[in-house]
Amino acid sequence: MEQKKKVKTKVISQTEIADGIYDMWIETDLAQTAKAGQFLCIYPHNESMLLPRPISICETDREKGRLRIVYRVAGKGTEELSLYHTGRNIRILGNLGNGFPLEAAVGKRVFLIGGGIGIPPMLQLAKDLKQEGKAAEVTVIAGYRNKQLFLKDDMGKYAAVYVATEDGSAGTEGNVMDAIAENGLEADVIMACGPMPMLRAVKRYAEEKGIDAYISLEERMACGVGACLGCVCKTVEKDAHSHVNNARICTDGPVFSAKDVNI
Repeated sequence: MEQKKKVKTKVISQTEIADGIYDMWIETDLAQTAKAGQFLCIYPHNESMLLPRPISICETDREKGRLRIVYRVAGKGTEELSLYHTGRNIRILGNLGNGFPLEAAVGKRVFLIGGGIGIPPMLQLAKDLKQEGKAAEVTVIAGYRNKQLFLKDDMGKYAAVYVATEDGSAGTEGNVMDAIAENGLEADVIMACGPMPMLRAVKRYAEEKGIDAYISLEERMACGVGACLGCVCKTVEKDAHSHVNNARICTDGPVFSAKDVNI
């Protein structure tokens, strides 16, 4: 198992790419082993905020030794993070979680479904599937609030991209499932990250179609390493150690087979 490391590193660049959405590159050798679907815990400089902020990995650049995160300002911790400039020191813990199973996509038509701030992990996932030639076909379906389509062009380098917007200002008016229906899209396996209502819809859709789905659960986290039990989800089977129907999203996930969790 990959060793988690807490490292002190620095910010390479940061820009605001949509309202309240920030795009940051971080210099770190964690890029060498990072997998699509994993996340980092980032520690605020303000010591009154004790807990790190979990943020998913958006993209890796192994040659240059850097990681990209794209996040939404949602509270004091991410607000502080949004003020960091080039060269600013930053403490991170990574790489955390299990990531998406690329082997499940071999020879198959794959949907990568992202909603809101669940879109960023889809970029590295599309990149991996394209570069490693595992999937027969990769299609991204991304759900946005409005026409600020952050990362759409980046994802378009590796896959066909379809868009849904809540206000109808771009693509299909509605959600990602509406975009799938409107465009007559089909797949053999789904990999998804986004808000819980979207993931529930993905789970139902996969069950109806009789296809496999892997979903990354978003949850508030405290420690990020499985010690505090603050981010559990309900599972179909009992845990072999605790003998209860629970799993820790930060260590057992965040990616689960949709069949294995009750959401």
